[in-house]
Amino acid sequence: MERGVFYWEKPGTKNTKKTLDLAVNRAKKLKIKNIVIASCSGVTAKKLLKQSKSINIVCITHQAGFYSPGKSEMAQKTKTFLEKHGVKVYTGTHFFGGAGRAVRMKFGGLEADELIANTLRIFGQGIKVTIEIAIMALDAGLIPYNEEIIAIGGSGKGADTAVVCRPAHGKDFFSFELREIICKPRHKK
Repeated sequence: MERGVFYWEKPGTKNTKKTLDLAVNRAKKLKIKNIVIASCSGVTAKKLLKQSKSINIVCITHQAGFYSPGKSEMAQKTKTFLEKHGVKVYTGTHFFGGAGRAVRMKFGGLEADELIANTLRIFGQGIKVTIEIAIMALDAGLIPYNEEIIAIGGSGKGADTAVVCRPAHGKDFFSFELREIICKPRHKK
């Protein structure tokens, strides 16, 4: 099989619309029924919702307290809107940033989860994000087990990376299959 990859010259929000277009088109071609998207404010998830009402959309946000103790980044009004339109919104601890991050912040050093995250960032922040959110969605029971999905992430705000993958549960991380890269930035942030 020969399949092209779309590369952005630089990461960022300017790539969002085309990333979503590419992801939705690939989902249709492969008959994929589930898209997992990283969207902390909900803006990118709303854009995806406009393009693909027939696909199960799962929106993964930062955990509460990521930037400010006790605070969620997504406004309740936005979360309610997305859920009303069938989007499943999940807010939880990052797969690659749980206890290991707490140990590093308190005592220094690097734990296995953060080592894996930093290794994945060699391929770009968005690749790390897509793998992480796919695992989180599967572990939360929001997507079916053993099916290909599309995961969409970014390098900050917006979306610039999309992949086709068959996620594994977190406990089976090394069974994760990254099957296709749809698009990604050529340069890191």
